[in-house]
Amino acid sequence: MNLRCFIAIGIPGLLQREIGECIEILKKHDADIKWVRPENLHLTIKFLGNTPDVLLPKIHESLTKVVSTYGPFYIKLYGTGLFPNKKYPRVIWAGVHDSGRMKPLQDGIEGSMSLLGFKKENREFNPHLTLGRVRSQRGMIMLVDELDTFKEKEFGSVPVEQILLMKSDLTPKGPEYACVHTIPFGSNVVS
Repeated sequence: MNLRCFIAIGIPGLLQREIGECIEILKKHDADIKWVRPENLHLTIKFLGNTPDVLLPKIHESLTKVVSTYGPFYIKLYGTGLFPNKKYPRVIWAGVHDSGRMKPLQDGIEGSMSLLGFKKENREFNPHLTLGRVRSQRGMIMLVDELDTFKEKEFGSVPVEQILLMKSDLTPKGPEYACVHTIPFGSNVVS
């Protein structure tokens, strides 16, 4: 059986709610956006896609090896923006600022997953939280103006102490996420 999987960093409930308040303000513009439910906010490190369930133990083992050398660090959720640009937006995001620790972590995960047969991402890793996906340009002008009021917004800091192997079930109400494995940093480090 195949599962739709991804590797992520979880966002604490308090920050999910705060960002959810921002999303509620943006929703008032009635733009044609598929908004992410606050409880589903996360930082995707690697999207695996359709994943045979027989591979889950190997994925868990590989991820454990990668993150075993990491100690906890913080990321800061800061500002909002659009991908690829304001003229042709496709994704509305909240920014993620880190201390330079995310890129090596993502590189290690990307490399370990490629050894298991998952395709390497061609785009440069740009850590962010997806807030919504633009379906059409309806209502976007006013929404972009409102979004600019959040470009300097500090949502808060997130302690990163583990990564999550997640599965996603697509339903008519939107995706439902469940954690398959929690992999703590330094789990192989002997003290």
